Amino acid sequence: MPYELDASRLDRKRPLRDQIYDLVRHLILTGRVAPGDVLDEKYIASKLNVSRTPVREAVKKLSDEHLVDVVAQSGTRASHIDREEVEQAYLIRRALEMESAAQAANRMNDGHAEALNDLLHQHARAIERSRVAEAIAIDDRFHRYIADISHLDRLWRAIDISKAQLDRCRHVMLPRQGQGEATLEQHRNIIRALNSKDGERARRAMGEHLESAFASTLKAIESGDIESR
Repeated sequence: MPYELDASRLDRKRPLRDQIYDLVRHLILTGRVAPGDVLDEKYIASKLNVSRTPVREAVKKLSDEHLVDVVAQSGTRASHIDREEVEQAYLIRRALEMESAAQAANRMNDGHAEALNDLLHQHARAIERSRVAEAIAIDDRFHRYIADISHLDRLWRAIDISKAQLDRCRHVMLPRQGQGEATLEQHRNIIRALNSKDGERARRAMGEHLESAFASTLKAIESGDIESR
């Protein structure tokens, strides 16, 4: 099998289905399980020392998010990246994150600004060191923190689910020259907009950032750097 799973990462006191879902989802989003790769439920259960039931439940959730294809008699495979799915993911994420930024602007304080700047510096260091997965994780923490400012936990969950196809593309795109630096500058613009406490300015800054990222994604798809159907 092309992927590894670590049973020691499971907390047996928490629902196994959700933990297995998180583990396998991360493998798909980061490309360690590539589009078309087989997901063998029996293998996963064996490696994690669990029954097939929580694995099957986790795979069902992944199927609902269009991250895996379950085909009778053919087994389960990681889904191929679909351009229409990517476009829909962008539209949903843009609408929700623009509202998240607008709400956060009205609540910004010095502590929030300091936390966002800390994340910006961590992001810059990860890009400098070519730590792609770490840079993407910090990028997510930056966006999530903006939702947290307004205590919008459910909104962030909706964003996190909807942007899965975009995340798969990001792991291909970030190593491209200039991509990480462009993201950092757009994040600086978002922080400036949030600090202004102007909701519409924050909304625009977030929208421009996500529009730029999506334009780069489409360019990568059209050039063949990201295989899609």
